[in-house]
Amino acid sequence: MAVNKIPRVGLVSLGCPKALVDSEQIITQLRAEGYEISPSYDDADLVVVNTCGFIDSAVQESLDAIGEALAENGKVIVTGCLGAKKDGDMIREVHPKVLAVTGAHARDEVLNHVHQHLPKPHDPFVDLVPPAGVKLTPKHYAYLKISEGCNHRCTFCIIPSMRGDLVSRPIHDVLKEAENLAKSGVKELLIISQDTSAYGVDVKYKTGFHNGRPVKTRMTELCEELGKLGIWARLHYVYPYPHVDEVIPLMAEGKIVPYLDIPFQHANQRILKLMKRPANSANVLERIKAWRAICPDLTIRSTFIVGFPGETEAEFEELLAFLDEAQLDRVGCFTYSPVDGATANDLPDHVPEDIAEDRKRRFMEKQAAISAARLQAKIGREYTVLVDEIDEEGAVARTYADAPEIDGLVYFDPAPGVKPGDFVQVRITNADEHDLWAEQL
Repeated sequence: MAVNKIPRVGLVSLGCPKALVDSEQIITQLRAEGYEISPSYDDADLVVVNTCGFIDSAVQESLDAIGEALAENGKVIVTGCLGAKKDGDMIREVHPKVLAVTGAHARDEVLNHVHQHLPKPHDPFVDLVPPAGVKLTPKHYAYLKISEGCNHRCTFCIIPSMRGDLVSRPIHDVLKEAENLAKSGVKELLIISQDTSAYGVDVKYKTGFHNGRPVKTRMTELCEELGKLGIWARLHYVYPYPHVDEVIPLMAEGKIVPYLDIPFQHANQRILKLMKRPANSANVLERIKAWRAICPDLTIRSTFIVGFPGETEAEFEELLAFLDEAQLDRVGCFTYSPVDGATANDLPDHVPEDIAEDRKRRFMEKQAAISAARLQAKIGREYTVLVDEIDEEGAVARTYADAPEIDGLVYFDPAPGVKPGDFVQVRITNADEHDLWAEQL
């Protein structure tokens, strides 16, 4: 008797962790409907490409990935931020043979296109999908997306035009997913959104219910609940609103990881105003001091833009002085990129590319010295680390101060039986400007 071939879908996921979560939701639903997920173009009956469209290099990477999928497979559905540009026409102009194009966070629309071009199996294997869903990260950590979209209109950014205004997930849905992930063996949750500290603003922080208890749809209350799971919970993409102060005591108490990812973007007040960023550098410095007074082990990561239109040498020097005083732990720096559709493109006095690149170099030299000194201060201290992988050279792990993919690593020789996902006690023995070396205790 002939056996029906199970349809197989390949997926290429590009861009930020928010896009990765969208890809996980698509894969989870495909598996629930009985599709298999193919790791290669050859074995796939159809390929979904989840794109990024934020900066020019990301646009080109996405267009290249679509072209590769078309060349290797031929049947391609495109989704993601790039799909929202010009209602998908930007993609169709370059790759007219794609089967369909959708915008970001469009799981149901993607699934409808998959059904149209690759009919789903008659008997969905719902029982094969774990309660936590299908994840594209290692088993011991996962991204937890709490909202979609953003209410800000930063002049260098086009995310709201692609992902819309802020829409917070119901607090029960977020906490239920977090519980399922913890039960499935996840040891670290990375809390993400476009604006994590705005969680609940769109629903006026309304009270929801979780396990029969009232819980406000708000970042502080969310953190309090996540702190009950007994695993690491790490906050990303936090705007420095006043109520961020409320989560610092929770970090000091060990309820959530003492780590804040806050994209300050600049220190000069005029440039911040041109960016339409809600911050004041003097106030930020005072708050950083207050946060560290409450939670001395707090790690702060941030990102900055140099070479923003109109930025003078004096304003850039002010940014360097801010770095000296703020003593941030982890920092990323980008030169201004004129993203298609960003209102900052219309500002006068664009900074020449060579000057912007030189400022980035000087910025990173300054921060490298700061990061190196802060890591040197950890030598001799003991930490709990989360093991990411074991290879022939030993164990690769992270302290609470290091988010996966973007921060530093801890290298050590593991005791027999240590495996990825284990928490291990180590003592730091050496450091450079980015990573640490340790001995297991």
